[in-house]
Amino acid sequence: MIGDIVTVTVDRPLGSYHPEYKDMYYPINYGYIEGIIAPDGEEQDAYILGVNEPVETFTGKIIAIVHRLDDVEEKWVVCPENISYSKEEVMKQIEFQEQYYQSEIIM
Repeated sequence: MIGDIVTVTVDRPLGSYHPEYKDMYYPINYGYIEGIIAPDGEEQDAYILGVNEPVETFTGKIIAIVHRLDDVEEKWVVCPENISYSKEEVMKQIEFQEQYYQSEIIM
């Protein structure tokens, strides 16, 4: 799936807060990919990098999979087709949420 083009529906836009954990601020857009069911039984979650304004939907390229070793979920990392990131750059941008899990980035 890395390299595939997907459309993400954003339910937590850049600048918003988590609906349950009110102190968790989203410095990036975050959402899900309709029609793809993740291991947790919900639609596949995705972080969006390289988009510096809140959006409702975004179509881009999957550049990485965030595999959580202590959770059943995986998160996909999506960005514009003409942008690339290192593992370190990805982790720096998603650390606001991944700091609570033991994760590895697959690219």
